[in-house]
Amino acid sequence: MGRKIHPKVFRLATIYSWDSKWFGNRNNYISNLRADVGIREYLMTRLKEASVDHIEIDRNAEKITIAIFTAKPGVVIGRSGAGINDLKKELKKRFYRGTRTNIIINVQEIKNPSLSARVVAQGVAQEIERRLPFRRSMKMARERVMKSGAKGVKIQVSGRLNGADIARKEIVHDGSIPLHNLRADVSYARVPARTIYGAIGIKVWIYRGEVFEESASDKKGSSIEKPKPRKRN
Repeated sequence: MGRKIHPKVFRLATIYSWDSKWFGNRNNYISNLRADVGIREYLMTRLKEASVDHIEIDRNAEKITIAIFTAKPGVVIGRSGAGINDLKKELKKRFYRGTRTNIIINVQEIKNPSLSARVVAQGVAQEIERRLPFRRSMKMARERVMKSGAKGVKIQVSGRLNGADIARKEIVHDGSIPLHNLRADVSYARVPARTIYGAIGIKVWIYRGEVFEESASDKKGSSIEKPKPRKRN
């Protein structure tokens, strides 16, 4: 029996951090967690055409800061910031009606969308929903990722491919995808494609290299003297 774990969850203590940063006690922890899940699901659906990579939420007593990392910031912002104002009103109406919670939305552009697993998976899903050949979409996505400087990529598509009666899965890969290296920066995403034959699951792994962090003692110079080797008589 295979034991599988999310690549980001596996590396939270080493190179990754949490997407939600706040402290909750026994009274508000459940409500805050439910609100975070609902906000992410709503924004991912609402901004489907904006190629959103991930969403970070930072909250305190009366203020919530939502950072949206996207490949198309102009789609989110809109003309003269009208898109952000509409998002604030909708989030206030859906999740914080009748409260004094202040919502702040920051939009940040990701540098290389081809190295984001979620953006790549969303692109493949949109092409499958438009009834384009899935093998062609997978191979073109693989080539774009490798040309962007990735060290490895794997794309898996599973479901009733081409309307077949029996579901199956197909995989294309290139390079290497380390599974147990905690320093490996592996971007992972799972996105469904809604077709007339049912949902088709798309999984993408992108290996972007290793992350090495220098400690403070290494940067400033360690003040601890190394023990000298003893002389043998």
